[in-house]
Amino acid sequence: MTDLAFVVQKHAARRLHYDFRLELDGVLKSWALARGPSLVAGEGRLAVPVEDHRLDYAGFEGVIPAGSYGADAVLVWDRGIWKPDGDAVAGLAAGSLRFHLHGEKLMGAWRLVRMKAKPNSQRTSWLLIKGRDAAARPRGATDILVEQPLSVISTRAIEEISVADHGLRSRE
Repeated sequence: MTDLAFVVQKHAARRLHYDFRLELDGVLKSWALARGPSLVAGEGRLAVPVEDHRLDYAGFEGVIPAGSYGADAVLVWDRGIWKPDGDAVAGLAAGSLRFHLHGEKLMGAWRLVRMKAKPNSQRTSWLLIKGRDAAARPRGATDILVEQPLSVISTRAIEEISVADHGLRSRE
């Protein structure tokens, strides 16, 4: 099996959140994480599915123009490769995908677990859960999101991307 890409993009849209994306079947399967990923083993972070993205979006860093879906600053917070434990398509269909990440910030065992749908809910949510391994941190440890907030591509903060790219557009 060839290496599959993953990316986590920090996105300052209406609310700051993180977009977790896994390459699968020629697209980036995507989930929005309001609180970002956690390195605490067993701690689930709500992962709301969003539309699939093109593979080339994995390298996007900049500002999505006003009036467009997801308008505002985006940075590549982490990237690397991922390896499913077993058949990824079957795991997603069954509602439980186990995998390993080999990124610049996120490493080791992870799971995506589909939650039971609430009555009258139009969207099924998932949990992104860090596995118990050497890359996990204990409760109370420094949050990786606070410890390493910058882009792995440009080493800029989300505020720097917003100001720089909006500034360039206003002078055009």
